[in-house]
Parts: sequence; C-alpha cells; structure tokens
Amino acid sequence: MDLSDSFRFVNLAVAVLMILGGVSQFFPLGIQPIILGCYTILFGVSTGLLEFQIPHQVQRYASFMFSFLGRGAFYIFVGCIIPHGHWATIIIGSIIFLVGVTYVALEFVPSIEPPANMREADAGWGAEQV
Repeated sequence: MDLSDSFRFVNLAVAVLMILGGVSQFFPLGIQPIILGCYTILFGVSTGLLEFQIPHQVQRYASFMFSFLGRGAFYIFVGCIIPHGHWATIIIGSIIFLVGVTYVALEFVPSIEPPANMREADAGWGAEQV
C-alpha cells in the first residue's frame, strides 16, 4: 500500500501548523515566548523542507526524522510546547500531538511502510560510514 503522497500531505500540514503555532507564541511579548516561537518556526520550516530535499547533515544529525517512531516523538514534543492558553494554540498543539501519536503507532504496523523520503537515511542502527 503506497501512502507516500498522504504522508507528504500530513507532514506539510504539520509543518504549516508548527509555523502558525510558532507565530502565535510571540503574543504576549516576552523573552521566553519569543525564543520558543523562533524554535517552533524553525522546526516547522525544517519539517516542511524535509519533504522536498534532504540535506546530508540532517541524515547525520537528525536521523530520528526518518522513522515513524522518531518523527512521531518529535511531533509529540512540538505539540506539547505550542499550547499556551489561547484556544487556537490548544487546537494546533492538539492536532500536532495526535499526528505524533499516530506516527508512533504506525511504527508498530508492519503492513504500512514509511514513505521514500523517510527511508533515505534508513541504513540501520550504527551504520554510519567513516
């Protein structure tokens, strides 16, 4: 079953939600919300760019993004840091959190394979070439 386009759409939607959630972090103004917003926007832009091009550095230093379990854990983390009191951020964070939980569950469903862009760096544990 080839679900690559569906996963790409979901990952791009999550990236857009991360960017929107990051922008929403700027209000009310403060040091902590601004830093958190910048990181959330950076996470969203990075997640979106991974759907189009995979830099070598990402394969080496963020290899967790190339499995359902790792990407799901990352989405759960981002989904937990976005909500901060406003109903829109709670909805955005909840959607990202639920996508993360779904990705973690998909790791344990053998009939569903990761899309091609998530298999690029899948050389196995400790398979780094020196």
